[in-house]
Amino acid sequence: MRRLALLLPCALALSGCAAAGQSWVELGGKRYNVEIANTEEARERGLMFRDSMAVDHGMIFIHDVQAPQSYWMKNTKIPLDILYFDDNHKLVSQQRDVPPCSLGDGCPPYPSNAPARYVLELNAGQAAKLKLQDGAVLKFGPGIQPASAQ
Repeated sequence: MRRLALLLPCALALSGCAAAGQSWVELGGKRYNVEIANTEEARERGLMFRDSMAVDHGMIFIHDVQAPQSYWMKNTKIPLDILYFDDNHKLVSQQRDVPPCSLGDGCPPYPSNAPARYVLELNAGQAAKLKLQDGAVLKFGPGIQPASAQ
């Protein structure tokens, strides 16, 4: 199980996360600036302890292989949409409007309903605004590569 966590503003560029504005994804015709979590440490840290995230921002988690994924909201203060994508960047599962959790290890898991390689976290409500349906394609901007290519 992967843990969402604290992101340190400038230090993240050194730990495998891109600085805001340098990397982006496009989904449903909307572009989001993303931070990249492509190491185990960065995936565990995720978005923990953040008080807010700009509406046009998100975090993309890149896993080494396509497999069932399960995320949780441990120490996460903002509600999120958790979107799961396969090797072909197709949306295979959605967990919308996932609430913050302060229960530590007691926070519930939010699993994918199918194997996934990429997970995009956006502010809660974005998936509904985009009217996302399974099969939607996630387009990667420059600087986003599979973990094995890093």
